[in-house]
Amino acid sequence: MDRPRIALVNAAHEPGETARNFRRELDAELVEFHAKGGRVPGHTEFDGVVVTGSKSSVYWDEPWIEALCDYVEDVHAAGVPVLGVCFGHQVLAEALGGTVEDMSGFELGYRTVERVADDPLFEGLPESMTAFTTHGDVVTELPAAATLLAENDYGIHAFRVGQSVGVQFHPEYDTETAERIATEKDVSEARRDAVLAGITPEAYAAACETKRLFENFTRQLGRGTDGGAEN
Repeated sequence: MDRPRIALVNAAHEPGETARNFRRELDAELVEFHAKGGRVPGHTEFDGVVVTGSKSSVYWDEPWIEALCDYVEDVHAAGVPVLGVCFGHQVLAEALGGTVEDMSGFELGYRTVERVADDPLFEGLPESMTAFTTHGDVVTELPAAATLLAENDYGIHAFRVGQSVGVQFHPEYDTETAERIATEKDVSEARRDAVLAGITPEAYAAACETKRLFENFTRQLGRGTDGGAEN
């Protein structure tokens, strides 16, 4: 079977590390676009689309965010599956009629996320998952047609709308990224130290279970396209 052809729409302000993490986890032909740099795909001729995390908030009045939300709405309507991660999860919710709001705080570090519904995205994963989290915004209202898939005490952590799915946590992170994020986050020194102390080989090994969702997502995309469309 051909590898699926996926648009990796990178919303990170500094895209290098984010691209590296997703390249490692996605077994697919990736066509990369830096959304924060003003680039989104000009067509929907992909087997799937993945939208990454970002330091930005989806409700900010910035042209690149509006363009990204418009593209996600269009590609979803065209029947192309979308996987949104963290900010990408919030973009998917916003683009399809949900609501995203400031939490007035942060969820940060390895945390437990509970599955509340069976779904192909989480095939082979436990009901209680360990995952690395870092976000100050949260989806507070799902799109009308959405199904809640996972949550914890901070709120919604995964949902599905038709063929598209969003996850609030970061299955793509390695320990290097987790440590950098924890060091840079604007939280108290005591909280930062506690999060850093929690980035252990054991916690990372437990969180690696969530990487299975990338395989589950790409497996459902079927055969890749013949690559006839230009970027």
